[in-house]
Amino acid sequence: MLSAFGRAFRTPDLRRKLLFTLGIITIFRLGAFIPSPGVSYQNVQQCLSSNQDQGGLYQLVNLFSGGALLQVSIFALGIMPYITASIIVQLLRVVIPRFQQLYDEGASGQSKLTQYTRYLTIALGLLNATTLVSLARSGQLLPNCQLPIIPDTSIIATILVVITLTAGTGLIMWMGELVTEKGVGNGMSLLIFTSIAAGFPTSLGAIWNSKGPGTFFTVLAIGLVTVALVVFVEQSQRRIPVQYAKRMIGRRTVGGTSTYIPIKVNMAGVVPVIFASSMLYLPG
Repeated sequence: MLSAFGRAFRTPDLRRKLLFTLGIITIFRLGAFIPSPGVSYQNVQQCLSSNQDQGGLYQLVNLFSGGALLQVSIFALGIMPYITASIIVQLLRVVIPRFQQLYDEGASGQSKLTQYTRYLTIALGLLNATTLVSLARSGQLLPNCQLPIIPDTSIIATILVVITLTAGTGLIMWMGELVTEKGVGNGMSLLIFTSIAAGFPTSLGAIWNSKGPGTFFTVLAIGLVTVALVVFVEQSQRRIPVQYAKRMIGRRTVGGTSTYIPIKVNMAGVVPVIFASSMLYLPG
């Protein structure tokens, strides 16, 4: 298998796709540290140092944004507006018959649903950006800090921050679609994994410093086993046997063969898990 991967990696097309994907991921991570216009970077860093134990919904969204949310960077909203828009469009297929008809039409209908998802993503990004700016200005985003995250409270500065955060959401959505089209794998899933994996070094370093090497390697082993099990379930499939009857074509007997229809065990992917995790934090 490694030799086959090595031969595939030597092909120019795969190298180009890998380099393109790594470039998009690098831009995505750089955007997580570029502050939005009007945001005081020094005050944000001081507030973050005094809010290390903050949890709840903000911490969950901050995880999926790669730490960009609480820093109020240009990519602060992350990929969550697109995920929410995708879930809403899927649910509307049950409520609105037109959406189900578009889904059943094939590629042309699904392209229209994708377009609706993009419009809804921008709308949700605008709503989330307005909420984030309101929380940052009122001090509820980082409650244990009295420093102003957005010192300029004028209308022009507020509108500029909202537009920047919404544009960042649109740019992330565009980059994810570019990776899906011209890169390796599903772009949105790769960006989500990049955001979550960005916090691994800090978390593992905290475990090493507080619990010692024994706990560190135990957690590392459990993580590797969990990843292996997830990959196993993701690649597993239920094979439905299909038997083709024999037919007479002229003087020949054709058919009589058997095959199967491969159906993935996990058809829904990771979207229900993300949606359920978000819903669990709403009561709090």
